[in-house]
Amino acid sequence: MDNSQVQELTEEESALLENGLIYCGVDEAGAGPLCGDVVAAAVILNPDDPIPELTDSKKLTEKKRERLFDEIREKAVDFCVASASVEEIDRLNILNARMLAMTRAVEGLRLPCDHALIDGNKLPKLNIPATALIKGDARVAAISAASVLAKVQRDRDMVAMEERFPGYGFAKHKGYGTKMHLEALEALGPCEIHRRSYAPVKRLLTKG
Repeated sequence: MDNSQVQELTEEESALLENGLIYCGVDEAGAGPLCGDVVAAAVILNPDDPIPELTDSKKLTEKKRERLFDEIREKAVDFCVASASVEEIDRLNILNARMLAMTRAVEGLRLPCDHALIDGNKLPKLNIPATALIKGDARVAAISAASVLAKVQRDRDMVAMEERFPGYGFAKHKGYGTKMHLEALEALGPCEIHRRSYAPVKRLLTKG
């Protein structure tokens, strides 16, 4: 797989750097699963210390994501991982919860940031200018880094949930609506980290 495209600066990045502006990349993970928090990350990379293998986290193996997770945390100028809870997802809807998690990630950066480059076509409410970039996680290294941090952290959170709520297989499917998960959900019923607003969970609750 050729990951070199991620290291080629987009027009948006070039313009920001030419103006001496510091920018962060922002992405989230966990919109699709039936349970658990949605997790977002904001990352400011060092342009003088690139991470060549960065690309969209979904295109990377779990082993490579884990290795990049440590490398990003070590080399990034600054980063923050934040989340929106299951309760917030059910109350606000998943889109607004995703935006909230991204807002928290950007606001959690320790260093001042002039601009945020956001994966996708929606912008969270921020106190700095921002640009939405479709497929940004495959085009902008800082967004790729954010996607890796968010994905790995959420996966680790779901592995931890396996111990708290045995029987659902969270460590294997990470909360996605697989056959294994749906069968466990049918047999055991929803647990406290299931998203009540999601159709498969809502169906079981209304059946009862």
